[in-house]
Amino acid sequence: MKNRNVFFALLGGLALSSPQLAHAQDAQAIFIDTFDSPVYVTGAPGEPNLLFVVEQTGKIRVLNNEVTITRPFLDLTTMISGGGERGVLSIAFPRDYQTSGLFYVAFTNPTGDVEIDEFRRSATPTRALPATRRKVISIRHRDATNHNGGQLQFGPDGYLYISIGDGGATPEAAPDLTLLLGKILRIDPKQNGSRPYTIPPDNPYRGTSNRKEIWSYGLRNPWRFAIEGNRIIIGDVGQGEQEEINYLNINSAKGTNFGWPQYEGRRLNGGVAGADPAKFPMLFYRQGATRCAVIGGYVSRDPAIPALQGRYLFGDFCDGVIRSMVPDVPNQTASDLRTIGIRAPNLSSIGRGPNNRLYITQTTGELSRIAPRP
Repeated sequence: MKNRNVFFALLGGLALSSPQLAHAQDAQAIFIDTFDSPVYVTGAPGEPNLLFVVEQTGKIRVLNNEVTITRPFLDLTTMISGGGERGVLSIAFPRDYQTSGLFYVAFTNPTGDVEIDEFRRSATPTRALPATRRKVISIRHRDATNHNGGQLQFGPDGYLYISIGDGGATPEAAPDLTLLLGKILRIDPKQNGSRPYTIPPDNPYRGTSNRKEIWSYGLRNPWRFAIEGNRIIIGDVGQGEQEEINYLNINSAKGTNFGWPQYEGRRLNGGVAGADPAKFPMLFYRQGATRCAVIGGYVSRDPAIPALQGRYLFGDFCDGVIRSMVPDVPNQTASDLRTIGIRAPNLSSIGRGPNNRLYITQTTGELSRIAPRP
């Protein structure tokens, strides 16, 4: 366990080293286009041909049948702070997007705080209306430029889940239930009278003196997470030893302490403990000479790639190797960990687009689709 150049995964309570890691050629990456520091890619309900790419530098671009439209869907360049890990972070479309036209964007505002705003699309589905901007929530994060989190996902309950990092310089914020840093938040983002958002009635800390928006806590930098049906899968970036993936039933995540900074992955870190016992990740691996930050992904449901069907895909920013595993949620184990034959250095996101196709973005500009090998 001392070798930092060995990849570890927790499978049934055992640590498997790299000689036991299977290498497969399940897929290939098909290059689509180049963007300005793309960090997220997704589709929208009811739009079978449109793919949305978030550029960290300020614009959200849209592709029609994988052909980039020149005019951006939305330009937030003048509304954000940039540099380092700051900028536009992600976008999310609710299930009623076709009728409501509403969508939500996470970004770092000019003060450096993480802000989630609501916008409305125009009558043209490839264009948004910037003037419809409404601030939903702003989370103080101005004391450091990193660990912003910033992933948005709508759950099966119709509520918006938001990932927020621990603030960079304040790991003790993650277990502090009076702060929103180092958490997964859950809100109803629609305006209700004078309230810009509301708290779902079954949020775990509703009716307490803690922050009611909190769904789970004890996270360092949950840069990318996914909601798959009734599952939530969180890739939490480690400090200097272990990267982790938490994969569990979304209701089981309610009020869960994921352990940071008391634990980093499964390693006792010695930081402040949370109010609840720490939940250990389903899978973890050690950092090394080529690995530095986990990039959480999605379960492959693309019928064109049967070798990946039902497998969870993830990667690492530094080595860019895309790996897959079969999760067992009830037993909190993973099996059949293997590479899939794709390497994308500076990997920033794995996202799902129309027809269940999976895409990858790299901060060097590339957008590619994960496709079957010929």
